[in-house]
Amino acid sequence: MKLTILTTGGTIDKTYNEFDGSLSNARSVLDTILSSLRLPDVFIRLEAVMSKDSLDITDEDRLRILDAVRVALPTSDAIIVVHGTDTLSKTGELLQSELQDLEHPVILTGAMRPYEFRDTDALQNVTEALLAARLLQAGVYVAMHNRVLSFPGIFKDRRALTFRPESES
Repeated sequence: MKLTILTTGGTIDKTYNEFDGSLSNARSVLDTILSSLRLPDVFIRLEAVMSKDSLDITDEDRLRILDAVRVALPTSDAIIVVHGTDTLSKTGELLQSELQDLEHPVILTGAMRPYEFRDTDALQNVTEALLAARLLQAGVYVAMHNRVLSFPGIFKDRRALTFRPESES
């Protein structure tokens, strides 16, 4: 399987600065996560599109993500976009509306808590996105918290700290 993982930053990549107590998107943690997993028969191309908190992602940035997905599609069996959860739905909606006639799945994932935190959901969500990349038909999805949801109509449930279809709101 040929898989492209596009990173954009977000909570999953936040690192803790011991000197000032801040969290920032200084570097991607995806290499660390991927090296801890057994991934036979998977060739992964990892590309950093940007390193931003999703609240700072602009419409122009979303177009950069869209372009990166388009570039990766011809050489990939699936694409995973690692994205901050606050505006993941907005990016998913754009991808779903702009990527017509998809032949492969495009899966968005992220984390509600940074990978470096003990109670992180990052490893679970990346693992689920990797499995979803193997199993799903063409389309745009979010894979998190033991669920795979298809765009359009997905929103972040801030009280439950997960994603839901609008039909469950």
